[in-house]
Amino acid sequence: MTTIVVIGAGFGGIAAAAELIKDSRNDVTILEKADRIGGVWRDNTYPGCACDIPAPLYSYSFAQNPAWSRRYPPHREILDYLERCATQHGITGRIRFGTEVTGADWDGRRWTVTLAGGERIEADVLIPAVGQLSRPSIPSLPGAADFRGVALHTAHWRPDVPVDGRRIAVIGTGASAIQLVPAIAGRAAHVTVFQRTPPWTLPKPDRRYGRLRHGAYRRVPPLMQASRAGTWLLTLVAGAAVTGNRVTAPLVRAASHLQRRLQVRDPRLRARVTPDEPMGCKRILFTNAWYPALARPDVDLVTEKIVAVTEDGIRTADGVDHPCDVLVYGTGFAATEFLVPMRITGRDGAELAEAWREGAHAYLGMTVPGFPNMFLVYGPNTNTGNTSVIYFHEVQARYIAQAVRLVAQGDRPLEVRAERAATYDAEMQSRLAGSVWTGCQSWYRTASGRVVTNWPGKAQEYRRRAARVDRSDFR
Repeated sequence: MTTIVVIGAGFGGIAAAAELIKDSRNDVTILEKADRIGGVWRDNTYPGCACDIPAPLYSYSFAQNPAWSRRYPPHREILDYLERCATQHGITGRIRFGTEVTGADWDGRRWTVTLAGGERIEADVLIPAVGQLSRPSIPSLPGAADFRGVALHTAHWRPDVPVDGRRIAVIGTGASAIQLVPAIAGRAAHVTVFQRTPPWTLPKPDRRYGRLRHGAYRRVPPLMQASRAGTWLLTLVAGAAVTGNRVTAPLVRAASHLQRRLQVRDPRLRARVTPDEPMGCKRILFTNAWYPALARPDVDLVTEKIVAVTEDGIRTADGVDHPCDVLVYGTGFAATEFLVPMRITGRDGAELAEAWREGAHAYLGMTVPGFPNMFLVYGPNTNTGNTSVIYFHEVQARYIAQAVRLVAQGDRPLEVRAERAATYDAEMQSRLAGSVWTGCQSWYRTASGRVVTNWPGKAQEYRRRAARVDRSDFR
């Protein structure tokens, strides 16, 4: 029997496990360092946290949910959905919770996975599914250790964080911050938002799903597929705009400018929230509440550079001190540092960290030369800037199930050919070099400028290219 270890019980790990179990692979173990499944939806519990991809698409194709409360559901609802999927597909009982992986070593025949407590587990196939958004990024600011209030990252929010009647500083204007700030404005005594670059935004077409819709979905499940298809078409339009389509890009830019003009009456504030970077070089954010929140008298937008954290707040380059009781880092994740801090050693003692020294890369985002029988979920260059990443997870899960079938049938491990992987990576970087994602520094790129997170084409192209394992790709 082929033994399989999956690292991580988020959307990617659950998708891989579901496909493997469906393929009658019964010796599947999922190692999860936390005490429950969920990945980012377990870790991010800040006020206002919700999905920014419509629910019909932000769900598995094999587990459509007729009970979504709204088009963009809150994090708790998504977490409940994922837990139900794991239970219904026989996955929950295969998860070892509270089990942190520190490393994995290939001995020429199998993987030995080392856990934080020193225990070792052997596996024929290793599937890291830890995602790109699992390690919060916190900037190093002078004086941060001296702050006397509460300081935390949005991904480390706690129920006891004081909000009501407090002065709160939020560093960052990314996807987390634009949800958090409107949710706490009016509860907090004052909110100060520190912005480095203004984001591109679009109206969020959110709405509640009522009893008629719920009843229709339960009685006629194909209706959910129709809704999913409609949402998919909208993402195609958004994707074309991001990649510079001459028709859709101007329309989407115009919609963004119109939103700011209608929601921000103060011309000085409007100037400060108008992006000066190419649309799409950073994540486009969907919101109806961000600009009205910034316009409130109890919310300030600060665009001066932060030079230090003091005992009582934040000091900016203009010499102004901004007092606060709670300091929130809405500063994103170390998305380009794949599999850190795990130590992965492949054939002939090759270190994955060394192989990725110039930036992470993998054939189809899943497999790396020198690391046999290892397949990543949500690996390098498989993020999407315009549609649901779960779509990519499912494509990868089906590919991995095929690869495991080959491993089980043969007497030799599968290792992608170095020349095939190099050709693929050269293609990726060539296409990405001319993309909008090189237009500014973002979590899509390493410090050297290499784009290691995003897929350069349409989602259906990725599905086509990863639809079948080609045995000639492997040694």
